[in-house]
Amino acid sequence: MANILDKIYEKAKLAPQRVAFPEGDNEKIMQAAYECATEGYILPILVGDTAALKALCAERGYDESVFSFVDTTDEAVKADLIAKYLALPSCELSEKALNRRMKNTLYFSVVMQALDMADVTFAGIDYSTGDVLLAAQNVIGMQEGATISSIGICDIPGYEGSEGSLLAIGDSAVCTNPDAEQLASIAISACDTVSALLDWEPRAAMVCYSTKGSGSGELIDKVIEAARIANERRPDLAIEGEFQLDAAIVPAVAAKKVKEESKVAGRANVLVWPDLNVGNIAVKLIQQFGKADAYGPMLQGFRKIVCDCSRGAPVSELKGNIVISAVRAAGMKK
Repeated sequence: MANILDKIYEKAKLAPQRVAFPEGDNEKIMQAAYECATEGYILPILVGDTAALKALCAERGYDESVFSFVDTTDEAVKADLIAKYLALPSCELSEKALNRRMKNTLYFSVVMQALDMADVTFAGIDYSTGDVLLAAQNVIGMQEGATISSIGICDIPGYEGSEGSLLAIGDSAVCTNPDAEQLASIAISACDTVSALLDWEPRAAMVCYSTKGSGSGELIDKVIEAARIANERRPDLAIEGEFQLDAAIVPAVAAKKVKEESKVAGRANVLVWPDLNVGNIAVKLIQQFGKADAYGPMLQGFRKIVCDCSRGAPVSELKGNIVISAVRAAGMKK
C-alpha cells in the first residue's frame, strides 16, 4: 500500500482534520496520534481525564502541547456539551440518557463531533465494534437513506486492473444480509468513499453468480434490483450489475459476456458483494492467496467519519487508518 498511502498522506497534509481519541490513554493510540500530529497530518484531541493524560504524556516522553485536551471529569464541560447537543434539531436522546452515556469517553467524543468540535472519532482498541457503531448511530446519526456498512482498499500483487493493483471492495465486515435497498446504499457509499479518498471516478460492479441474465434466482434478483435502485437514487454514479467477478474486472471476459454498452464491465474499480458471507470469504481469499494488503474496514453511512480500528493493529496500521479517516472527513466537506 506504499504508493496509495503516500498519496493519501500528502492529501492529509493539505487540510489536517481534528481527530478525537476517546482511548488516548492507550499507549499505541497515543503514539499513533502523536506521530500523525508531529508529521503534520492531523490535529489530535485527547478525550478523557486531562490530568491523567498529561501525566502519561510526560511518562512516555511526548510534548503535551502537540495535543488538545477535553476533560471528561469537568462537570461544567459535560453540562455545556449536553445543553448544546440537546439544542440540535437532530437530537433524539434525552438529557437523562446523555448524562448516563457521557460517563464514558466514546460518547463524549461523538457528542463533540456532532457539535462540530471534531471531524473524526477514532476508537476500537478498548471499545468494541458494537460500542462504536451504536454510539455513532445514536449521536451522530445516519446519512439520509444510508446503511451502516464498510469498504476496504486492496493492493493486490500482480493484479492489473483499471486502477493498477488497487481494488475497492465492500461490504466485508458489517452488514450481514442486505436487502436490495441496503445493497444499493452500500454501493452508493462505496463510490462516494473512493471518490473522496482516492480521487477515482468510481465504477461499481454489483457482483453475484450471474452476468446479465446468464443465471436466475432470488439471490440474483436482489442484486439486479439493488443496481436499479442505486441508479435511480444516484444517476451520476456508474453502478451496474449483475456481473460475475471476472466479467466485472477482466476486459476480455466482459467483451464475451456483456453485449450491451457498459461503463463498468471489465473496468470495475469497486466490487459490491451481495452479502457478508461472500464479502468476508472474498477478502480473506484475496489476502491469503493473492497476498494482498488490505486497508479498512472503513465505516460508511454515518453523517460524519467514525473509525473502528482493529484491536491488534500495530502503530503503523493505526497511523494509516487515522490518516485515511482524516482525508475522508476532509472530502465530506467539499
